[in-house]
Amino acid sequence: MALVAVLLGGLSPERSVSLSTGAGCVAALKRLGHDVVEIDPKEPDWLERLKGAGADAAFNVLHGPGGEDGRIQGVLEYLNIPYTHSGVLASALAMDKAKAKAVFAQAGLPLAAGKLMDRREAAKAHPMALPYVVKPNAQGSSVGVFIVREGANRPPEQLLDPDWSFGEDVLVEEFVSGKELTVTVLGEKTGSRALAVTEILPAGEWYDFHAKYAEGGSRHVLPAELPADVAKKLMRWAEDAHDALGCRGVTRTDFMYDPVRGKIALLEVNTQPGMTPTSLVPEQAAFVGMDYDALVKWILEDASCPR
Repeated sequence: MALVAVLLGGLSPERSVSLSTGAGCVAALKRLGHDVVEIDPKEPDWLERLKGAGADAAFNVLHGPGGEDGRIQGVLEYLNIPYTHSGVLASALAMDKAKAKAVFAQAGLPLAAGKLMDRREAAKAHPMALPYVVKPNAQGSSVGVFIVREGANRPPEQLLDPDWSFGEDVLVEEFVSGKELTVTVLGEKTGSRALAVTEILPAGEWYDFHAKYAEGGSRHVLPAELPADVAKKLMRWAEDAHDALGCRGVTRTDFMYDPVRGKIALLEVNTQPGMTPTSLVPEQAAFVGMDYDALVKWILEDASCPR
C-alpha cells in the first residue's frame, strides 16, 4: 500500500477533462488498496499540501499548460517525489508542437508540411494553399484548432480575437484528409510497446474537444480497418515518436491517413492522455487484456524520480 498524491484539475482549458480523468484514477487507486490525497493546483495552498502530504508517489493526471508541459514535472523533480508519465524535457518538447515536429523530422517520421507563425500574421491572408489547419503551438485536446477549407475567403477571424488565450504562436499545416487514427504506447523497461490502432469517427466535422470528451461525440473502431502493413507502420512510428521525444510511461500518438494518396502524417504525441469514460487509452489497453485498474497499476508502478 502506498500514499499517492493525485494531481488533477489545474488551470488549463482542459481542467474538466483532468477532473474526469482524476476521478477514474482515484477510484482505481483506492480499489488497488492505496491511500489517496487529491491535489488541485488551482487551490492556493496546493504546493504546501503536496510538500506536507508525504506521498510515496505523484500520479499526474493534469492536462494542458502547467500540467503536461514540464512545469509540474520540474516541481516534482525539485521535491524528489517519484511521478508518473513523462519527465521535464519530453513533456516540454511534446507540448511545443513546432519543436516536437523538428524532433520527429530528425527521426524520419512522416509529417504534414507546415510552419510556425504569429497568430496575427496568420490572420492577414491565407499563409498556404487551401485547405490547411491552424492550431495553437502549445495546447492540447484540439483546443483553438481551425480547419480552413476550400473556398474560405480568409483565415479564421478568431485569430484576431482580443480574448484569444491560447498563446501567440500558431502552427499552420497542410490539411491531410482521410482517417483519424491513434496509437497507445507503453514505455516499458524492455522498450516501448504499441498496443493497437484505433480509427476515430467523430459525430461532427472532425475530432474536436466535444468529440473527444462528450458522450456520443465520436465512435471508435478498434482495431482500425487498415491494410496490415499500414497498421504495422503506424504502431512502429508511434513507438519511434515516443522514443524520439524521450517519453516515459504511457503516451498516445495521433495520425492522419489518406488512403487515396497513401499519405500518413503524424500529428502529435500526447504525454498525458485522458483516462475518462470516453478515452482511447483505456479502451486500447482493454483490447490487449489490460483492464482499467491494471492500467492504473502499471502507470503507478512505472513512477520514478528523476524521469
